[in-house]
Order: sequence, then C-alpha cells, then structure tokens
Amino acid sequence: MIIIETMLLINEERIGIVKDRVKIVSSVRESDKGKEEMNMGNWSITLTTAKKAKPAADQLGFGKYFTDHMLLMDYTADQGWHDPRIVPYGPISLDPSAMVFHYGQEVFEGMKAYRTPQGELVLFRPDMNLRRLNHSCERLGIPQVDPEEVLEGICRLLALEEEWMPEGEGNSLYIRPFIIATEAGLGVRAAEEYRLIVILSPVGAYYREGIHPVRIYVEDRYVRAVRGGTGEAKTSGNYAAGIKAQEDVKSLGFSQVLWLDGIEKKYIEEVGSMNVFFKIGGEVVTPELNGSILAGVTRDSVIHLLREWGVPVKERRISIEELFEAHKEGKLEEAFGTGTAAVISPIGSMTWEGHDMEIAGGQTGALSAKLYETLTGIQRGEREDSFGWRYSVR
Repeated sequence: MIIIETMLLINEERIGIVKDRVKIVSSVRESDKGKEEMNMGNWSITLTTAKKAKPAADQLGFGKYFTDHMLLMDYTADQGWHDPRIVPYGPISLDPSAMVFHYGQEVFEGMKAYRTPQGELVLFRPDMNLRRLNHSCERLGIPQVDPEEVLEGICRLLALEEEWMPEGEGNSLYIRPFIIATEAGLGVRAAEEYRLIVILSPVGAYYREGIHPVRIYVEDRYVRAVRGGTGEAKTSGNYAAGIKAQEDVKSLGFSQVLWLDGIEKKYIEEVGSMNVFFKIGGEVVTPELNGSILAGVTRDSVIHLLREWGVPVKERRISIEELFEAHKEGKLEEAFGTGTAAVISPIGSMTWEGHDMEIAGGQTGALSAKLYETLTGIQRGEREDSFGWRYSVR
C-alpha cells in the first residue's frame, strides 16, 4: 500500500485553524487502513480504484446519482467523535438492532456546492447548515459535532470529487450530511454510538424550463408537527409524517400541501418541506419560528434581502382565514415557498375547504422572480455578495 502525504489547506482564514496533514491511502477497502493513519485528528482518505461513469448533465434529476467517495466519522461515549475519514462510496453495515431503525435517532442537512463563472467551487452559508445540524442533534439527544471539523471534511470531500460537479445552467452538487444512531440494542434511550456520513449527488436544475408556480392544497386532516415536538429539527420523522398527505393531494392534481398548526389547525406553518411567504398589501409576511417550524437558511436569506431592499417584512402568526380574507379584498399579491432545492417556489393557487384562490393571476410574481434571480446569482457567483454568504471550498 502506497501512502501519499499532502497538505490540504482549505479556507484556513475562514475556518480559523491551520489544518492537519491528510493521509491519502490508495486502497479500495476501508478495513485496509490502520489506526495509526487516523490519530491526532488527521483525515484519512481511501481512494477508490473503480470510478463510476458520470451521468449526462441533462439526465440528472435529484438524488439519483452519487459520487465515488463519502465522508464518515464515528462517535462512542468513551471517545467522542473520532476517526474522520473519506472512503469509497458504498453500502454500510449495521446490526439489525441498530437503534436508528427502532427509535429514529437521525438528523440530516441539505446544502449545495456551485461553480462560479471563474471556476471557483463555493458553498452558500454552510455555517448556518452546521449550526442547524447541531440544533437538530440537541433536540434528538444526539451528541453535537464540531462545525469546523465537519466543514473541513466537507471541503476535502468536495475537492476530491470536484470532477463530479455537473456542467450546465442551474446544475449543482448536492451535499447530504446525516447522523444515525448505530448502537445495537432495543432499550428506549439515547444511543451511545453514532455515525456521521456525508454523501454527494450531482443534481439538475430544479426548474428545467424556467421558474413556474405550483398548485397547493391546504391540508385539513393531517398535521406535520406541533410545538414542543420535533418540527424545528431536521429529522426524518418529520418528513415521513408528511408523505401520506403529499401523496393524497398529488392524486388530486396538486403539487404540495400547506401545513397548518397541529393544535388549532388554523395558523399557517410550512408548505411541503419549505418555509412560506405571502405578500399582502405591499408587506411580506412569513410565519414566525414557534418551535414547530424549521429555521430555513433560504428563509433567513430572503428576510435579509427584503430588508436591504426596503420591503416591509414581518415574522408573525398568520391564519388561513386571514389569508383568504386578504385574497377576497384583493390584497394578496404573491405567495412563495423557500428552500434549498427550489430556492424560490411561487404559489399560483391554493385550495381550502373547497374554495380555490388564484394568486398573482397564476403567474410568478415580480418579487418572487427578483428573489430567485438574486439568490441564485449570489450562490453561483454571478452577483455581488454584499452579505458574505459565499464560502470558497479552497
């Protein structure tokens, strides 16, 4: 086995520490590595000898293809987070009694890497994603990670997989960090063993034929989350709880559901898996973070942009009755969802208790379009980043 030592100094100024040397090990099997290769916090990298064929840029879709390598890190009660490593992408082995299967201790994040016109590989506000990952960990009883170490690992993985960055307008490299409870046992308690995994997937543009509005059904039977539950955490159970409702409305011709609060079924919370905004009488309103709503990175970015533009924006409770009344009075000007995948998703119509409500003539509103163009322009390095949101991988 040939061991090549190299220095990877990735964003030293931003991360704030001088990085350790990385040992790149030419091998196929993770089990070939010795413990001496992973001490002192060094990152061990095992290169695949069987690279996969890359998909055509116009056939990507979302989450269908995965790169050649993945990042792993383990946690045990006696060692904490340890053994950070990058290995060939492949199946992982877990005991059937691994606690993630039985009690759902799992959290995840979603972010993207972009290539600027100058060829630079960049991330968009990764500090917020990692801060939210730790918030989710705290809510699920999972040990928190060192954000700087995880960001360092993500940057190293991206540098290794840079050739997987797809060409083409709107395409990007999706990053999915997640943590699962790996301890074997059926006792109902917090696990004492976990694994952090980061995988990458080349993805296509969300709107292949341009941004377009969607039809939304106001959900009146199921609820997504309640205050005091896990709604403000990014955990798989929240998404599983919404699948049934989503499938039901899709069969009726709707794209997604608008979620109401889980207690009174009156106040608006999210749309699908996105945060939601409404422009009413010249003012933009979005549901306040109340313990059951996820604090979206795109949501926060939209609020910052609106305030910079001088557009009035408020975070507050808004009822579905208030929204429909605003529509009747001709004050509801626009509605849109925000999230990592779509960035901005205009809402063209909503249906509640048999009543249809067309918004902005069923077209994309001017503010929605401006936000989309601005945010995607900042993300891809095509517009000035006055907030310092772009983060260089190198």
